[in-house]
Parts: sequence; structure tokens; C-alpha cells
Amino acid sequence: MSLNIRLVVNGTRHRAKIEPALSLLDFLRDTLGYKGVKICCNTGECGACTILFDGKPVNSCVVLAADAAGAELVTVEGLAEGGRLHPVQQAFIDTGAVQCGYCTPGFIISVKALLDRTKNPTAEEIEEAVSGNICRCTGYTKIVDAIQIAARQLQGPTGLTSKARS
Repeated sequence: MSLNIRLVVNGTRHRAKIEPALSLLDFLRDTLGYKGVKICCNTGECGACTILFDGKPVNSCVVLAADAAGAELVTVEGLAEGGRLHPVQQAFIDTGAVQCGYCTPGFIISVKALLDRTKNPTAEEIEEAVSGNICRCTGYTKIVDAIQIAARQLQGPTGLTSKARS
């Protein structure tokens, strides 16, 4: 028995016929082609498949695609605007927080969610925000550096967020 769903991914409306047991991860990658959502553990433990689901970070491997009906999703592909990387993406590159890159999209999405709700996060808030993301290549020092740089960039030169300035 197939289900018809409608949802928005990275600002684009989609309509699809899916099987009830299809994971959101497989739907995003295989049906819609969003390869930035990584397959790794398929148990919700590593965070490589993290996306924003109605503004909240979730591991897409443990969510059914059917549960995303009517939702607004954002993958790492949806962060860049006008040919420019999102400040979190750019900070990961600038600090060398990208090693093999496999876990990076999940980290970036988790960090975006953190900085959307907390403009100047504490070390504890940073640790909590990325606690569901695992990097097997390196320590987390460069990742924390990237988060702090992105937070400062998003605040702008006056210390105000770009939304507060407009």
C-alpha cells in the first residue's frame, strides 16, 4: 500500500508516492537526490544523516518518510544562498574542521540549528548541540573553533544578528 505525501525540502515543494516503511534518509537520498544526507549507522547514533525537520535537528535514518508529510526540511544542500556558502559551512572550511568530510553535513546542520536559537553559545551549549554527531577522523577542537567563528560572523561587526540589523 503506497502513500502520497507532500513536503518542502530546501524551499522546493515535493509530492511523492512512497512505501510506508521507507526511511526519510532513503527518501531524501534515493528519491529526491539529496546526497549530502549521509548513510552511516542507520540507528540514529552517529548524526551523519542529520537534517532540519521543521527547524529542529533530527536523524533522518530513524524517521519514516511518511512522518514528514507536510513538513519543511532542510538538508546541507539547502544552506548556501546566492552562490555563497552559509557562514557555518565556510567556517568549517576555514578552520580545517573537515577531515574526510563524511560527518560534516550532519555537524553543519546541528550547528545551524544551535545558532538559529542561540546567537552566542556557551561551550556547554556547543557540546550539547553536537553530542549526537560523531567524527571518527579527528578531535573536536577545530569543529568547536568553526562554531565559534560562525557565531561571530552571524552576529556581524556590531555584535547584532543580521536579522536585528534589518
